[in-house]
Amino acid sequence: MLPFHDMPIARSDRVNTVDRSSRKKSQPFKPVAPGVAAALADPARVVFLDVETTGLSWYYDDITVVGWMCGGRYDFHIAGEHPMRLAGALHRATALVTFNGTLFDLRFLRKAFGTLTVPPVHIDLRYFARRVGLSGGQKAIEKLLGLPQRTNLESFDGGEAVLAWHRYLRGDESSLRKLIEYNRYDVLGMCGILDTVLARLNTHPDLWISLPKFAERVEKTASWANTIPRSPQSHELDHRYNTFARTFSGTPAKRATVVGIDLTGSEARPSGWSVLSGSEAVTDMVASDDEIVSRTVAAKPDIVSVDSPLSVPFGRTRVEDDDPGREQFGIMRRCERELKRRGINVYPCLLPSMQRLTRRGISLAARFRSMGIPVIESYPGAAQDIMGIPRKGVGVEFLKQSLVDFGIRGSFANDKVTHDELDAITSAIVGLFFVSGRFEALSGPLEDALIIPNLTSSGYSGMVIGISGKICAGKTTTARILEQNGFAYTRFSQVIDDEIVARGEAPDRATRQRAGMEIHHAKGQRWLCERVLERVSNQKLIVIDGLRFPEDHAFFVERFGSAFFHIHITAPDGLRAARYRESERDGLSFEIADRQPVEEKVEELAKFAATVLPNDASTDELANNVMKSVREFAHKQGDECLSQL
Repeated sequence: MLPFHDMPIARSDRVNTVDRSSRKKSQPFKPVAPGVAAALADPARVVFLDVETTGLSWYYDDITVVGWMCGGRYDFHIAGEHPMRLAGALHRATALVTFNGTLFDLRFLRKAFGTLTVPPVHIDLRYFARRVGLSGGQKAIEKLLGLPQRTNLESFDGGEAVLAWHRYLRGDESSLRKLIEYNRYDVLGMCGILDTVLARLNTHPDLWISLPKFAERVEKTASWANTIPRSPQSHELDHRYNTFARTFSGTPAKRATVVGIDLTGSEARPSGWSVLSGSEAVTDMVASDDEIVSRTVAAKPDIVSVDSPLSVPFGRTRVEDDDPGREQFGIMRRCERELKRRGINVYPCLLPSMQRLTRRGISLAARFRSMGIPVIESYPGAAQDIMGIPRKGVGVEFLKQSLVDFGIRGSFANDKVTHDELDAITSAIVGLFFVSGRFEALSGPLEDALIIPNLTSSGYSGMVIGISGKICAGKTTTARILEQNGFAYTRFSQVIDDEIVARGEAPDRATRQRAGMEIHHAKGQRWLCERVLERVSNQKLIVIDGLRFPEDHAFFVERFGSAFFHIHITAPDGLRAARYRESERDGLSFEIADRQPVEEKVEELAKFAATVLPNDASTDELANNVMKSVREFAHKQGDECLSQL
């Protein structure tokens, strides 16, 4: 017997099973391998097995029911029970039969019961049946072979199986009975399919005295129906998420305002829109970009969470297929590849049918960021899988009810709302996970991150302080005070100086202001922010000197969430002018320097800052005020690494 942890996930899962090299119909059928024949020789020791789950992602979803048949008798395991009967059946078996078990059932079994052993022979009928020209899904093959009909369950499918489990968790025992009966039909179908495949194969006469007939051995009994638990409360079910209050207790998310947008590819089709203030949700359908922006700005969100790709794959420069990098870099970002690896279906961002949505999402994000509003990319389907909430494709009413069960309040709970509005609420919830620091950022080089909930994360660690202020207000003095208290120091002008030197020029205030504006237009402010951070990578305590544009604020919030602390320094104009004349030696007047284009947006940053500190007295007083503000922020964060401040 092989323990699950010793079994690889790849094709070699099917130990001693037939290989799949004979898929082409032009090739002759290969005989059954002697090892397989020996394992099937005693039908009483062959286990047919099928699992039901909360979804399709082996990484995030869970088993709800495992059904199996051995010696013609059906049995089942329900999530929360001890797997004693299942373990015994697998331990005694000589062969395991599944349909698509290599890619699905075994992965879920391994996740749920890593210590169980399985028979050394695994026959995956999805591939085994192809040897005799039978392809497609299990139900399609059953219909083609004329196997017995699924009485009263003809329209029941995988989506209904998920719904049935959720109904059971809410006290509907009949739904669990229906789910188990659905599972039993899948197991019975495997028996008939295997009988047909064995009969059609070019079997050597010495392998068996007579072919085993598994379907003929099935007991005509429904005794399993008498062993269903009376209520879900009798289990120790793993819900994987708590209520809103428990999930976000003690985090900034409880006080945050997040706008969620379930974006469509065209203004002609309204998008789902929701504003989530704490746990209170308001939803609507909004059509044009201008309306989306105006409604969102009016909500004064801490962050905007958009269900749309917000970047293109690394190496690509534009959305369209005529991009020179199309052939080399493809249409899929790393985050999409990673979600697919985890079993979550997601469309590539530059699939032809996705290009308009991606272009619109990138454009909207740029508009918000230019106003200083941080934007993250979310994917409601992935978030719902991670949180254990049924997707809209399974059932809109269950998606709504699950959001209510989680603790989201609002008129949506009783009103008729669209599935787009419910997905917008989910996008907003992802924003709360982000604000609380309980998230995972999936990204590749130069690709914006896709944010998904991380239910095991303990939140943000460390602090990143951004300093803004007008010329000679005291930005650098403030940043150096923090550097003396253990913060790694970086500033925008350092990156700009590197660019100036590379051009063969000498850095001074005039060239910095000119070069800074050129970089802003040519490469973008986000490029500059990335270069600034590279200088202090992997540091827990960082101070960034010289924020000048609203995009700077948006970028650092998107990167560090509630661990980002923005301080804006002010000083009277006369005092700033006097300081300037004392320190500057390049001959540029204060009035001209203060009115340069690169300085135009600096004053706006005061409204985004967490605190505005005056610097019109001594340096010691400024230091006291700065460190007092930082300690108050550290106390709210509750991060041990900040206790030294």
